[in-house]
Amino acid sequence: MTHHNTISFKKLIQYFWIAVSGKETEFTSGSIRKAIFMLSIPMILEMLMESIFALVDIAYVSSVSVNAVATIGLTESVITLVYALAIGLSMAATAVVARRIGEKDVQGARIAAVQAISLGVMISIVIGIIGILYAKDILALMGGEPDLIEEGFGYTKFMIGGNITVVLLFLINAIFRGAGNASIAMWALVLSNGLNIILDPMFIFGFGPIPEYGVMGAAIATNIGRGSAVIFQLGILFFGWGKIKLVLQDLVINLKVMVNLIKVSLGGIAQFLIGTSSWIFLMRIMSEFGSEVLAGYTIAIRVMMFTLMPSWGMSNAAATLVGQNLGAKQPDRAEISVWKTGKYNAIFMGIVSLIYLIFAKSIITWFNATPEVVKSGALCLQVIAAGYIFYAYGMVVSQAFNGAGDTRTPTKINLISFWLFQLPLAYTAAIVLEWGAVGVFVAITLAEVVLAIIAMVWFKKGNWKQVQV
Repeated sequence: MTHHNTISFKKLIQYFWIAVSGKETEFTSGSIRKAIFMLSIPMILEMLMESIFALVDIAYVSSVSVNAVATIGLTESVITLVYALAIGLSMAATAVVARRIGEKDVQGARIAAVQAISLGVMISIVIGIIGILYAKDILALMGGEPDLIEEGFGYTKFMIGGNITVVLLFLINAIFRGAGNASIAMWALVLSNGLNIILDPMFIFGFGPIPEYGVMGAAIATNIGRGSAVIFQLGILFFGWGKIKLVLQDLVINLKVMVNLIKVSLGGIAQFLIGTSSWIFLMRIMSEFGSEVLAGYTIAIRVMMFTLMPSWGMSNAAATLVGQNLGAKQPDRAEISVWKTGKYNAIFMGIVSLIYLIFAKSIITWFNATPEVVKSGALCLQVIAAGYIFYAYGMVVSQAFNGAGDTRTPTKINLISFWLFQLPLAYTAAIVLEWGAVGVFVAITLAEVVLAIIAMVWFKKGNWKQVQV
């Protein structure tokens, strides 16, 4: 190995600190490998914080009751619709802000940031009102049994009613990421999830003057944690050290920029809705096989989300690199960044899949030792992990399209892979051919393989380099 290739351990630690403290924000020149590292590290940590929180939540709630866990499963399926809006808007915000920063137009980036936040506030207020008024109906619609609805509707009411905290957390972090300030986004989540982990048990089981709220306590704690983080983010936007600093004069509605954001975000929202609506259908098929199988599946998916987070982090890094390099008129650098990120992601995912294939049963047992739950959960982990390397490339390339502001292409890819391929296959295998839960797991894996192949073929064509945002 040449001296040139070995980055010394000391240098690596130094890079790690620079990445986490957020000193670098411009990634249109210099080493691509370093740029991927600088952006990925805070994004990976940010995503890990999100998933640690999801795991902690389920761990605390598991000791309340099986109904409580199921309530979270059903509510999450509905809240994903809120996430869809937040993530769609976030994709648009990242793409537009990254492009403006690449073009050296900081004022344009500020205007885009304000419009994105205003849109987020308007949408979440409407959703919040629906959640507060119709929590019980929402759970019933998802197939919750009467005793589950009685025990769990408070959770649903607080989670959907307080959705503005989720929407703003996502959105403002997307603005920081597009500007290259990935570390600020990370610290916001460290704050939100740290508070959450401390407050969760206090509100679920009661503590001193705080009464025991049961599963509803988890929702209260989550809202306090996220709300505090949003206040921190707003503080940085107005008084902080980020690339984008807002002043009161910026707080005006700019319809042209807003309409442009809505246009770009529609593709992002559609992508997410296609993905999540197929999850909801899969949940529906899985619920045919009883609560224990469903619980195993829910735990397995949570565990997988945990290890997918670093992958998401790398994919988000690819999106920012594509946006900034296209803004700086360097499409080839944007493309090389994507293939390199894909390679690193595949190496990571390959290692994870081996761990799942070998240790699946022990991993599920940590969360729940019921034999039927362990059996279904472990099987789910093993079957889905088999397609992980494809998944790695599929994620990075899809996010690269989004970073270019081409949110339409991944939407088409998702339509083909999930609705035309995954759902019919899952239904046929699980119900018609009577393979049971395995049919669903196999359909999930094959769909990811199909998605990765289509995405890579279309990416090579290079039409995304011409997109204007």
